[in-house]
Amino acid sequence: MERFTISLDERLAEQFDAWITGRGYANRSEAIRDLLRAEIGKSKLELRGKHCIACLSYVFNHHERDLAERLTALHHRHHDLSVSTMHAHLDHDHCLETAILRGPTAEVAEFADLLCAERGVHHGKLNIISVDVHEQHTHGLHAQAKRGVARPARHVHIKPSA
Repeated sequence: MERFTISLDERLAEQFDAWITGRGYANRSEAIRDLLRAEIGKSKLELRGKHCIACLSYVFNHHERDLAERLTALHHRHHDLSVSTMHAHLDHDHCLETAILRGPTAEVAEFADLLCAERGVHHGKLNIISVDVHEQHTHGLHAQAKRGVARPARHVHIKPSA
């Protein structure tokens, strides 16, 4: 068995101890092992589909050194996955961001893992919905047709997998 040490602030340690007592665990180690198994198993299930839509939500302290800039740079490096981002101020120090993502499931999950692993990001959660991607096709004419340039609008449809 391999050992490792983690550090928790006092409040989180108290909450964790109350949680493991309420669940009937004999010790912290067994609780951590079960949490890790569950999280690893959940990640494998989420990656089963090739494409997805997803909602990534996280809280961060905007006073954390260069964190806002690091998060923005990370979003820009993965701009092809981003549909929309909402930013809300929770208090004088903390912000909540929710990003709607779309793309290959493995890439979306990798982006979420990178973002949530940034120092100062808390409560990161990714909700993945597998989708089927339909072939590119056209619907009518593109807006440019109104200006005399007839060009069909090409796009893809995504549909939640059954």
